[in-house]
Amino acid sequence: MTDLTLPLNAGPITQLIDMGGPVMIVLVVLAVIGFVTFVYLMLLGALYAPRLSGRLKQTVMNWQKDPASVRPSEVRHQAGRWGQMNPLQRLVTDTIEAIQNGQDDRQIRETAARDAQHSLEPFEAPLKIIEVIAALAPLLGLLGTVLGMMEAFSAMAATEGRANATQLSGGIYEALTTTAAGLVVAIPFAALAAWIEFRLRRIHKTINSTLVSVLHIVPEQTLEAADTSYQSPAQQLDTETTSEEPDRYSTVRGQRFAHATG
Repeated sequence: MTDLTLPLNAGPITQLIDMGGPVMIVLVVLAVIGFVTFVYLMLLGALYAPRLSGRLKQTVMNWQKDPASVRPSEVRHQAGRWGQMNPLQRLVTDTIEAIQNGQDDRQIRETAARDAQHSLEPFEAPLKIIEVIAALAPLLGLLGTVLGMMEAFSAMAATEGRANATQLSGGIYEALTTTAAGLVVAIPFAALAAWIEFRLRRIHKTINSTLVSVLHIVPEQTLEAADTSYQSPAQQLDTETTSEEPDRYSTVRGQRFAHATG
C-alpha cells in the first residue's frame, strides 16, 4: 500500500525542520508573514499612496497663477474614481477649499498637517512588521546555534567525552543551519525595510512641497484675480482685525513653510 504521508514527510518544510530544529519553524513562519506583508504593502502603495499626478500638478499650477479660477468641486469631479483614491488629491482640494472659505490660517495648516500624517499611517504598520522580522531573524538564528551547540555538548557529556563524530556533527549541523537561515531571512527584509522607508520619505517630501505650493499664495494676487462671488482670506481677516494690524494676514501668509506638514 502506498504511503500517502511520504510526500509530506519528504517536503521542503519538513526537511528544513529536520535540518534546523524547532527554531526553523519560527523562521519559516516569519518569512511567510514578511512576504505577505510586503505584497500587501505593494498593493496598498499602488492604490492608496499619495502621488502627484499630472492633473493634480496642473491644478496646483493654476492655483498659483489664478486662485479664483480653481474650483475644488470641479477638480474632484474631473479626477474620477481613481483620482479620489489619491490622498494627496483630497488634501490639496480640501486645503484650497478651506482657503477660499476664509478659514483661519493656523487652522488650515494644522488640518493639512493632520491629514498628511493620516495619509501615511496605513504604511507605518506594515513597515514596522518588516523591520521587526529583519531584526528578529538573526536573533532566532543565534538561538538555534546555541541550542545546537548545547545538543552537541550534551551528547558529549552523556558519553563521558567518548562521543563519536556522528553524534557531534548533528548538533553542529543544526547550529550552522539555523544561523544561515536567520541571515537568509533577515538580509532581504532589511533591504526591503530600507527601500520602503526611502519611498515613504519621498512621499512625505512630495506632500510637503505640494502643501507649500498651495499655502504660499500672495494675498494681492488673490485679490486681483478674485471675482465677485469669491471672498479672499485677506478680506475675511481685514473685517475682523483692527486698524492697528493691517498687515497681519500678509505677514502670516507671506511666510514660506519649510515643513508644511509639521
